[in-house]
Amino acid sequence: MQRICVIGGSRYFGKLLVQRLHAAGHQVTVINRGSTPPPPGVEHLVADRDDEAALTAALGTRTFDVVVDQVCYTPVQAAIAVRAFRGRTRRYVMTSTIEVYDPATAALPAHAQNTPVPEEHVDPAAWTVRTDLPWHDETYLEAHYAEGKRQAEAVFTRDGRFAFASVRSAHVLGGGAQEFTGRLAHHVERLARGAEIVVHARALPTVFIHYEELADLLRWAATATGFTGPLNACSDGLLDVRDVAAVIAAETGRQPVYRTVAAGEPAAPFSVDRHYAMSNDRAKALGFVFSRTADWLPGAAAESVTAATTPAV
Repeated sequence: MQRICVIGGSRYFGKLLVQRLHAAGHQVTVINRGSTPPPPGVEHLVADRDDEAALTAALGTRTFDVVVDQVCYTPVQAAIAVRAFRGRTRRYVMTSTIEVYDPATAALPAHAQNTPVPEEHVDPAAWTVRTDLPWHDETYLEAHYAEGKRQAEAVFTRDGRFAFASVRSAHVLGGGAQEFTGRLAHHVERLARGAEIVVHARALPTVFIHYEELADLLRWAATATGFTGPLNACSDGLLDVRDVAAVIAAETGRQPVYRTVAAGEPAAPFSVDRHYAMSNDRAKALGFVFSRTADWLPGAAAESVTAATTPAV
């Protein structure tokens, strides 16, 4: 049994992570702002992670074997966490994102533009940190999501006060109505009413992960291995937007209608006009076994179709 603190953990794969850690016999503490209580048997601390004094007070004298941070988006939040958990944990795992590899904002090597990208192409140890930027502004943060995640990773990496790992998640799907991004639902809705799906003329493939698989990987990263540094989390197999739409079409019985736009123009979710694929070789070498996207995507599509056609209670 380990003492594990989860920051966030109130919805989607974070909620499932908390449930599975608890079911595995770990002593789990959840920290969030109180809107959603954790399951019975899980300790609940109510605090705003952006309020350092409140966070420190809520922690009291508690210590943990591992902290899993589900909701760190900026270097400011990372710096607060470093100070708050200094001396309280031996390991810290942060949920990061495929967006750190966005070639529009990260200078990837030229040879990395056409193959799945390994972790070392975005090295947090070398990334510039700017805590003076307006990270508190929601509009700014939304526009600089990838940079916020990169800089947050950099803060934790350079601190060195505890072992740090970041899990860079692919596009997360599955769960039907739980899937709060609405990206799969967008395609379900368009196909259901025969509306056009806007895609880039040269839409490139990307990578995905099922929300249950991501919860399992985060549990594994927290409890089963001592690796440090970034880790890519994606199921096997590359798919483009037309592949995704074809799977949904098989569930709805409606054929997709496409309208193409040039590179750089707005398009439907998962239509990407620049290289957006990660390599999961490091996680495999460390012992994690991934599923294939093609195997679970039909089930995820069926869940989304059911959610879209089930009246709200």
